[in-house]
Parts: sequence; structure tokens; C-alpha cells
Amino acid sequence: MAGTRANPLEEGLGIRRKPDPCALVIFGASGDLTQRKLFPALYALAYRRLLPERFAVVGVARTEQSTSEFEALMKAAVKSYARDPFVQGVWDRLSGGLRYVPADFADENAEDELDRVVGELEASRGLGGNRVYYLAIPPQAFETSVQEIGERQDHDGWTRVIVEKPFGHDASSAQRLSDVLHRWFREEQIFRIDHYLGKETVQNMLALRFANGIFEPVWNRQFIDHVQITVAESIGIEGRAAFYESAGAIRDVFQNHLLQLLALTAMEPPIDFTADAVRTEKVKALRSLHTPGPKSVVRGQYGPGWVEAQEVRGYREEDGVANGSLTETFIAAKLYVDNWRWADTPFYVRAGKRLARRETTIAIQFQRAPHPPFEAIAGDGLRPNVLLIHVQPDEGVSLAIGAKVPGAGMTIRTVHMDFLYGGAFREGLPEAYERLILDAMLGDATLFTREDEVDEQWKLVDAIVGPWQRDRPTFPSYAAGTWGPRAADELLHRDGRSWRRH
Repeated sequence: MAGTRANPLEEGLGIRRKPDPCALVIFGASGDLTQRKLFPALYALAYRRLLPERFAVVGVARTEQSTSEFEALMKAAVKSYARDPFVQGVWDRLSGGLRYVPADFADENAEDELDRVVGELEASRGLGGNRVYYLAIPPQAFETSVQEIGERQDHDGWTRVIVEKPFGHDASSAQRLSDVLHRWFREEQIFRIDHYLGKETVQNMLALRFANGIFEPVWNRQFIDHVQITVAESIGIEGRAAFYESAGAIRDVFQNHLLQLLALTAMEPPIDFTADAVRTEKVKALRSLHTPGPKSVVRGQYGPGWVEAQEVRGYREEDGVANGSLTETFIAAKLYVDNWRWADTPFYVRAGKRLARRETTIAIQFQRAPHPPFEAIAGDGLRPNVLLIHVQPDEGVSLAIGAKVPGAGMTIRTVHMDFLYGGAFREGLPEAYERLILDAMLGDATLFTREDEVDEQWKLVDAIVGPWQRDRPTFPSYAAGTWGPRAADELLHRDGRSWRRH
């Protein structure tokens, strides 16, 4: 039967409770995100029967098209991008409550039409007036759309709003957006999305630390020498020049994904795993971050080079990028979490475009063993133990340890104890948007960022970006297909360390 489990490795994995009946209204439904991520995620949830039995999806966008045309487009998207095989019966269950409303976000008449369509679906499908609004729209349309939604909350049931990034451009603009939202919605109704938090391996950081007695006792400055977090992409800006020219690597990745990974690594144990308890500990970690000085931050921009045997253009040659642009496509920094657990333990972080390969990793490097008796006979140099969390693409955890090489004599070499998700549980991991959409329907905000989290992230970014206004760096500073500018290596070399080459 379609959608039933066949993999014996999935036995024992818990079934989550289903959300209440509801309508999901997607603003910006004609965009790439809806086709590549949102509808494939909805299909995966329908495939596993995790959606409510009574459910509807309403797409809203400026594009003039009918519901049947929109359905055909989403069906093709599911066939192209969904991780599960296409089953007509599953699609029929999902598309039975599908509607499309062509609308300008600022057009009151269009909003009236949207209200009419949603109201009809609620009456015919018994949705109880519960609505989730997904705002996948440009920042300039944000305030108007939020106001229209907020003013029309006179229906039965609950209302929740999912907000896509970018959530502001700096601390003050992010605060303005929050003020707009809070004019109409309580914080518990607002779900600020960062898709990295929906990744299974990011969530596993909590399980790794707090469900295993061997890690948490050594998760501190006494046993850990330093931490490295890498968010590397081999792709360029993929036609997003207008966005990237205003954002750069620090706003595109550092402010959200990278700082969230750091917060999960550095946070204290929460009193429980409710949304507020987890997010409060993350905020404490972010609030403890020491603002790095200019010598502790490196930025760069890629030039022409070779990536995966393909010759690629430099950033300034990309379509839509200004000649002589000073937008950074790479950032690295040495950060300190100023609290008892992490005092004087550096967190080295880096993120960039057009690097040697795509990978996101968190490397916890432990202190060297005192008085190592095998140092003189170690085959390749006795390396410190490293716990490596692979967030993507090869999801899993690896622990580097020293072991004796078989044969006569005592030669030591570093080996790895590996756990891979695909081998331990199932062939394919859920996509991040599957978990996040389902959590929003359930009202579980654990994996969404709270207002004070966003505020702390932007405060750090603003403090870093401020001195850049007086600086004109020499760009490009690294060739595409490398691991970034030489200055990023020097950032660690000054401390007698080096970036890991995984």
C-alpha cells in the first residue's frame, strides 16, 4: 500500500500525532521555494499520512493562472523534486483541497477573494477555521500582507504565521518586522523559519549531547581545545545577484545558519525540551558571544577557478553583479563564548560560496592527552581526538581515535568510528521543510527562531559589519574551488592550529 513503511530499520521509530484540521495558505506560491521545497515536503507528509485527514492548501501569488494550471505545475514539481516515488492516490489526497488565488498582496479586493476561497474550503472540508499562513514573499510586500492577514482574524480556530528569511537586513530592520508582526500576532503564533534547524543532524546535536552520558561531562573548556564550524558551498550565487549584493555571506549564512549551529553546540542543557526552554538556552549562548575585533574576522570574494572539474566565473563576472563589487562571498571568524563552560575556548567559523566542495560540519577537537607515551612512535603524528558532526551531505557522526596498526611493533594511527544515518535508520532522511511545516501545524516552535534570538544574531552581525564601511578590501581574494582566502588559514595559524580538511 502506498505510503506504508517497508524498511525494517524504521521499526520502532515513533509516529507523531497529527495536527488539527487546517488550511495552509502560501503567499508567493509561484516562486522557486514552493516548487522545489514546500510542495515536495507536503507530498512527503501526505505519503506518510502525517497531514490532517481534513486539510487544504491555497496558493497565492501575482502570477495569473487557474487552479488547474497551478495544480499541474505543483504535480510536475513533486515528480521532479520529491524524495518519494510519485503515487497518484497520494497526490489525489493532497490536491483534493488545492486552490490558487491570483492576487497582488496590496490589493484589498484580492484579499476578499482569498478570504472567500479559504472560507469555502473551511466549510466544505471541516477545517475548523485553523489557518497557517506561509510568507514566502519579498520583504517589500511583508508589512502589507501581515496587516491584511491580521485584520482578518475574525474566523474560528487558530492562526499561525511562518516567516521566511531574510528576517531583516540589520538589527533595527528586524525589530521593525517584529513590531509589525506583534501588532497582530502573539510571539507563540509567529514561526521564523531557518531550514537548517529542520535538518535531522542538527537536531541530533541535542540528542548527542544530552542523551549520552559520555559526552556532556567533557563538553567544556577543560577537555575541548577548540571548535570548528564550516558551512561550505561549491555553487555560486545561482542567479540571485540582486539578493546577494545586498546580503553577502554574512547576512545570507553567517547571521542565521552558522550562528544557530554555534548556539546548539555551545548551549547549556535545557530544563526540558519544550520550545521555550530550548530557545532560552540558545539565546543565553548567543548573548555570551564576544564581539570579535577586526583581526579576528576574515572576508573574501571568489575569483575565476575550477569547481568539480568545471571552469567557473568569478563573482564579479556573475550576471547582475556590479563591476568592482565589494560584496563578500566568504567569511571566517574566531568567536568566544564568554561563560563558565567555554571561557577562552575559540570557536572558529567559516562560510562561503564556490569552495572546494559542499559540506556543513561541526568539529569538536579535544585536548591532547597529557604526557603522550606514543608520541615518538606515532606513524602519522598522534592527532587529538575529534568528534565530527556531518550535517550535510553525508549525514552522520565520526569520532577520531588513535589505534595500533596491526603487526609487529607499536605504531599508532588515527582511525574513525563512524555512524551514518542512512545505514542506521533508513535510506533517505526527511527534508528539513517536512519537519518544519509539520511542527508549525502542531504549534511546536522548538525549531524556529524566537525574536530575542534574531535580535542577538543581528547585534553581532552589525558589530562586525560596522568597521567594514571604512575598509576597501582587495577582491577577489580566493580562486573558486579552493577553501577561501589565505588570511582565513592565517587566522588559525596564529594560534598554532589549522582548518580541518575533511
